[in-house]
Amino acid sequence: MFRRTAAFLLLIWLFGFLWFAVTLPGPLDDAVRTDAVIVLTGSKGRIERALAVLDAGRAPRLLISGVDREVKPGELAAEFRISDRLMQCCITLGYEAYDTRSNAVEAAEWLARRKGRSVRLVTADWHMRRAAYELARELPEHVTIREDGVPSRPSLSTLFLEYHKYIGRMALDLWNRPPWKAT
Repeated sequence: MFRRTAAFLLLIWLFGFLWFAVTLPGPLDDAVRTDAVIVLTGSKGRIERALAVLDAGRAPRLLISGVDREVKPGELAAEFRISDRLMQCCITLGYEAYDTRSNAVEAAEWLARRKGRSVRLVTADWHMRRAAYELARELPEHVTIREDGVPSRPSLSTLFLEYHKYIGRMALDLWNRPPWKAT
């Protein structure tokens, strides 16, 4: 009985990992409009993608979440060739986040102050599922999250680690709030 159960759990884990690794979320259609764009700092291409969405007029405001406290707005503007006008009117640098969970808290508070009802979340394809999960936990149910995954070439170890962070976070939520118990 133990072997069957262990084999069954191993198969579930294996198929889950295959699904996670093979079906990474891709870029969102460029025609989609949202009330805001939120980009989580990290790997190459994320900020560039978010700026392209803002520049194309697909959202009026942008939060760059997880900016290092040492980074000054002028430095970021120079690095990404952002005009002063765009920096002042439309871009907020979020300095409070230090991990994916705090990115979600920072983003939800920022979006609530702007009364946004839809948001385009920009992050790496391998990071999107957990980032969207964390953000959905923090946002009210009426807010729509549109996933805009930046294509990358993650290593097997990156996928392995991220998959376990994702299922670990969901398992922790189930442990703390089991669906069979009334709240």
